Amino acid sequence: MPSSGRKPAVFLDRDGVLNEDRDYVHRPDDFVWIPGAIDAVKFLNGRGYYVFVVSNQSGVARGYYTEEHVHRLFAHLREELARHGATIDDYRYCPYHPDGVVERYKKSSNWRKPKPGMILDLMQHWDVDKANSFMIGDQTIDVQAAHAADIDGYQFEGGNLLEFIHTVVARRALGR
Repeated sequence: MPSSGRKPAVFLDRDGVLNEDRDYVHRPDDFVWIPGAIDAVKFLNGRGYYVFVVSNQSGVARGYYTEEHVHRLFAHLREELARHGATIDDYRYCPYHPDGVVERYKKSSNWRKPKPGMILDLMQHWDVDKANSFMIGDQTIDVQAAHAADIDGYQFEGGNLLEFIHTVVARRALGR
């Protein structure tokens, strides 16, 4: 599958894909896994994909929580996955929003989806086989970010993430 020694990557949105999207999740106690999410990450690991998370986190710009909260929640996510033999290789998040109330974060950013900055940054830092990589998100902006980074994007509309990923991987294997 990988070409020239590179590995394909799957870029996952966080809220609505890995966890239930409950307005501005930033504490481990509020994090509820989507059905099949842990097994989906483990499946992707086993198939030789890098697994990355790319997430807009405008709650930072809006003053609802800090970047430290984002890092702590991601550490929690990694610990939970490790207990199940799964791993996320890296993550990026965008704390910026032009309508933010925290002056430091009140701006537009190429990292804020639908722009591709987070995906492109991960591709620069990892040996990614772009041709065989794709994004899964729960919103149109996630698919738009994927297309802007010149990779395929798929919209997850709920249900079991592992089943959805099985379908995507099978369709890709058939060239559809």
